[in-house]
Amino acid sequence: MSSLLIIEDDELLRDGLSAQLRQLGHAVTTAADGELAQRLLESDRFDGVILDLGLPKISGMELLRWLRKRLPALPVLILTARDDVDDRVQGLNAGADDYLTKPFDMAELQARLAALLRRAALPAFGGSLEVASQSTRRLRVDASLPQAWLGDEPLDLTQREWALLSLLVTHAGRVVSREDVLETWQAEPGDSLSSASNALEVYIHRLRRKLVDSGLNIRNVRGLGYMLETTPQ
Repeated sequence: MSSLLIIEDDELLRDGLSAQLRQLGHAVTTAADGELAQRLLESDRFDGVILDLGLPKISGMELLRWLRKRLPALPVLILTARDDVDDRVQGLNAGADDYLTKPFDMAELQARLAALLRRAALPAFGGSLEVASQSTRRLRVDASLPQAWLGDEPLDLTQREWALLSLLVTHAGRVVSREDVLETWQAEPGDSLSSASNALEVYIHRLRRKLVDSGLNIRNVRGLGYMLETTPQ
């Protein structure tokens, strides 16, 4: 299912939420204060966050603002005892995707969280792109950040490799022209698109090596461009 981070200083509530969500198949990590949560968000990857606003060390609102600058597409569901309208508006304006006040019904939390995770998986919302293949190590590309994974293993990609891979994944099974790639790339300082064009085959070769065992291949379609396709078993 999904990898979730629960940030809640109430131990009883934190443990109860963890147990319920693990029963649904989610991988759950917990933090009892804002500082630990910040370290976890810097070092690990999560699909969603459940955030209490009344946290020690770093407040939930401060943590939310920090998180939004670094992980703009990460779904965040706020849990708080504050039921004032102004508090809810402030939380949503700070970047929360949804809001539940305590006490809450667990079934409602599960439904709201499931809706957030479904929406975040859509490319239009900056979620992840995935390509079907016969391999157990499926390729997944973050649609808004320069990150990609084969199975659970992150791929080491440069900005341009990620942009190229995202384009190929978005158009999987269809030809992507050299011009399409060059329009997608942003020129780096001291670089030019003409030099990038000359290096395109190098980037393609690098990606092919990184996609070994993915069940996918980047095919050179002579005179037209490149196509991401599944490899026969």
